[in-house]
Amino acid sequence: MKRERWGSPLAQEKYREEKASDKRHPYRIIIIIIIIIIIIINEKFLKYKDLTIEIQRMWNVKTNEIPVIIGATGTISKSFRKYVSNIPGKHEVKELQKTAILGTAHILRKVLM
Repeated sequence: MKRERWGSPLAQEKYREEKASDKRHPYRIIIIIIIIIIIIINEKFLKYKDLTIEIQRMWNVKTNEIPVIIGATGTISKSFRKYVSNIPGKHEVKELQKTAILGTAHILRKVLM
C-alpha cells in the first residue's frame, strides 16, 4: 500500500473522504484535522503498548506512556501541555515547536537545493 499524507489507513480514509467532498467548509476541514490528530495519538499509544508491557515485565517497574506529537509546522494538540508537564525537567513548548519548524526547514532546504 502506498503511504500517503497520513500514516494510518483510517486517517488516510478520512483525508480522502474530505478531499473528495465537494462541500469544503473551513470548520469542517478543521474538525477533520482534529480527528486525524486524535487518530494519530491513539495509534502512538497502541504502537508502544507492547514495549510498555515488555519494560514492565523485564524491569519490574510501572511505566507511563506520554505521547509528544508536534506537527511539521509546530502544531500541537490541546492536551500537549498536559503531556509535557508529566515529563521530568523543564520543557518550553515554544522551544519544542521551534525545533520542529527548524527540522522541517532543514529537510526542505536539502530537498530543494
